[in-house]
Amino acid sequence: METARGQEIGTVVTVEKDMPEEKLVLPLKKVVRKATDDDYCRVVENKQKEKTAFARCQKKIKEHGLDMKLVDVEYNFDRNKIIFYFTSEERVDFRELVKDLASIFKTRIELRQIGVRDEAKLKGGIGPCGRAFCCSTFLEEFEPVSIRMAKGQNLSLNPTKISGVCSRLMCCLRYEASAYENAREDMPNPGDAVLTPDGEGRVKEINRKKKVVSVKLQDSGYIKDFPLEEVDVP
Repeated sequence: METARGQEIGTVVTVEKDMPEEKLVLPLKKVVRKATDDDYCRVVENKQKEKTAFARCQKKIKEHGLDMKLVDVEYNFDRNKIIFYFTSEERVDFRELVKDLASIFKTRIELRQIGVRDEAKLKGGIGPCGRAFCCSTFLEEFEPVSIRMAKGQNLSLNPTKISGVCSRLMCCLRYEASAYENAREDMPNPGDAVLTPDGEGRVKEINRKKKVVSVKLQDSGYIKDFPLEEVDVP
């Protein structure tokens, strides 16, 4: 198929369907043809060449004394360009490195500096939830994630609990935040006076996910959990 980087091999993930024009990323590229056995062989060969290129680039980085971490190497399908992805805490002057790599591989060379989130997306892995990283499976773009989103979900603010492998706030905090915001609209807040089947009391805690309200009863002083539908705000 045609892409912004030239011809690439891809996998069909859904059947043909109608989509609103505003959701399309224009201009649409052509599907050239169905991949052949030779195409699959080229993909395998490219993967093998990427491993060799990775090792040789690492050696050159060391020779030039550059403060950068090589993350991944990617040949495009027709092998007219190699992309080297790296991370660094500072700006890196890699002009001499590019010259060396171009003389070795005899093709176009691109060095692309990426962030730690991009590194996780490229490398993949298993998150704290036990599933594959969202960024490497279905998230197309990184959107801002704030500590406020963690607070709104009553999560521990311990960085080790709410950070991903990339050491940044987990992406899932964002796309779950709206559900918690909607639930908050239907529930009382801690400290509110409420009426329960056991009498009057004040809200101590709220479990928005389970829609359960913990109430300190006025008469007995006990704290008891009630389903949301059994709690009325006067």
